[in-house]
Amino acid sequence: MAADSASDCWAQPQAGYERSGDMRNQSRSVVMAKHGMVATSHPLAAQAGLDVLKAGGSAADAAIAANAMLGVVEPMSCGIGGDLFVIYWDSKTKKLYGLNGSGRSPYNISRQKLLDKGLTEIPFDGPLSWSVPGCVDGWETLRAKFGRKSLAEDISAAIETAEEGFPVSEVIGTAWRSSAKHLQESPDSAATYLIDGQRAPAIGEVFRNPRLANSYRKIAKDGPAAFYKGDIAAEIVSFSEKNGGYFSLKDFADHTTTWIEPVSTNYRGYDVWELPPNGQGIAALQILNQLEPFDLKKLGHNSAEMLHLFLEAKKLAFADRAKFYADPDFGKLPTAELISKDYARKRAPLINANRAASDVPAGDPKLETCDTVYLTVVDKDRNCCSFIQSIYNGFGSQVVAGNTGFALQNRGCLFALDDKHLNRLEPHKRPFHTIIPAMVTKDDKPWFCYGVMGGDMQAQGHVQILLNMIDFGMNPQAAGDAARVMHTGSADPTGTPADGSGTVHVEAGVSDAAVAGLKAKGHKVFRSRGGYGGYQGILIDWQNGVLHGATEPRKDGAAVGY
Repeated sequence: MAADSASDCWAQPQAGYERSGDMRNQSRSVVMAKHGMVATSHPLAAQAGLDVLKAGGSAADAAIAANAMLGVVEPMSCGIGGDLFVIYWDSKTKKLYGLNGSGRSPYNISRQKLLDKGLTEIPFDGPLSWSVPGCVDGWETLRAKFGRKSLAEDISAAIETAEEGFPVSEVIGTAWRSSAKHLQESPDSAATYLIDGQRAPAIGEVFRNPRLANSYRKIAKDGPAAFYKGDIAAEIVSFSEKNGGYFSLKDFADHTTTWIEPVSTNYRGYDVWELPPNGQGIAALQILNQLEPFDLKKLGHNSAEMLHLFLEAKKLAFADRAKFYADPDFGKLPTAELISKDYARKRAPLINANRAASDVPAGDPKLETCDTVYLTVVDKDRNCCSFIQSIYNGFGSQVVAGNTGFALQNRGCLFALDDKHLNRLEPHKRPFHTIIPAMVTKDDKPWFCYGVMGGDMQAQGHVQILLNMIDFGMNPQAAGDAARVMHTGSADPTGTPADGSGTVHVEAGVSDAAVAGLKAKGHKVFRSRGGYGGYQGILIDWQNGVLHGATEPRKDGAAVGY
């Protein structure tokens, strides 16, 4: 059953009021500015980036400033203990660049060593889940190519905030509280992130992290060498050796960041850009290719018919993701073939318009949720930075190494111990990654710089945002406010294991009629709170010279411009 109108189900139910204007159901207005814009999941981070833009910094500088601040104010989601990926539009060369800032597994680790410990999979937390953090080298690699400021200038506001403290915001404070029990299990984690080593800071309470400020100060002084060849690496390796990890100084000294070519598909005249594996970005391109032949607008926004097609296309893409997405340095991957229109046509007969598929293998259920930050920046010269950074799960591995002041990521837990899997654990290898930035160009110019964080939700969110804008004519804020759905391959909220059709989670704004229609087609549908990602986006209106910014209403963030 099609919706009566797109606006009827664009947004989550609001707090008993209606806004004036054409977009009555939006959570807020689109932010518009002429010169530069930053959108992040925390206002202090957005402001830090904007300050750098106004001081003459580029989009790259502002992204680094915002990310460094997020490492202070949203530490469960990101930080210098994690990895990053970037898609960057350079206005001078009029070209897109991709940056893979993910780290590798230790040289000294192996599948056999973990199997000898009686493990059948890599633990979610602790030193066995570690891979080398790529964030700091990623910052400098991006800054060296596209920045106008020094690294010290870019992270100065974050240092000041870590030292003097900040009031903990609502969504972040809630997530912090949910992690307190796990953080208590590691003395250094408790000393770094808990008040008196016992409790999470309350919402509105001022929290300081002088240990992180000290690490940032070392990086400001000596650059990435402080992290990969200096005191920080030495402290992490020493902790690893004493606590059952496999890190060595060589792992850090040999870390490198890689410039890569973004890949794309065309969806209804728009070129949608993602990064190739070891990330999952091409899943979004595969889904779009499957959906393009259908008249989604005619079916109606978030109607059962439209959502069914989306979910079935997602299943096909994620079946490929489970098999083919891995570190390309360890074997040739069929990336070009997977994102081709010909491949989409070959897979199209597998979509039954009337019935949910139950024989498409699900993706790894370990990948469904994670804490990540996505931010986007456009500067006065229209350089565009689509930037995502993460330590994977909430507070990553849950472990802070000594007095470093930041949690180390648990991204290594995504390796497989199966000898035949492309993503199998091997020494000095990058794991499969969930974090993906995106960009859309039209007529060879950037049109939309955006992303959606949140584990398995990311590729699904990328597609839903674009469908909202391209097929249903929404502005960037309405596209982010609109209710989302998420398909998973794990047990449903009642604890019942999923069958081959998986579980569909829907937000409150999806109509009862759509839910009933999906169930009639064989989907297992549940209304669930949370887990639908975190979106930021900036659209470029070239005709009027105006930037249109949007921020995720499900987070604490802000889009700001000047």
